[in-house]
Amino acid sequence: MAQKPMKIRAWSEGDKGAMVKAIIFHPMETGLRKDKATGKPIPAHYITELKCELNGKTILTCLWGPTVSKNPFISFRVKNAKAGDTLKMSWVDNMGETDSGEEKIK
Repeated sequence: MAQKPMKIRAWSEGDKGAMVKAIIFHPMETGLRKDKATGKPIPAHYITELKCELNGKTILTCLWGPTVSKNPFISFRVKNAKAGDTLKMSWVDNMGETDSGEEKIK
């Protein structure tokens, strides 16, 4: 895993709500590739669920699988969000690992 679980940026766009952009650092292995040195299969290791919460209330749930690319990027707009609100993103992968990150909307 990377040192940081994810990088989140969120900013208010006035009446439109807030814009959120995030990159999640994860290998996202499909289980179909082989190690070039040994020829053995690389085990599947991918995010299965990503949740986004605004001030403790779930606003987005993504169910992912092995077809999502390495270090996935996600971008979306949140209505009724304003500067100072807290945005939390958390994920769980197929190996049971979890991580999360928080950002205040600017």
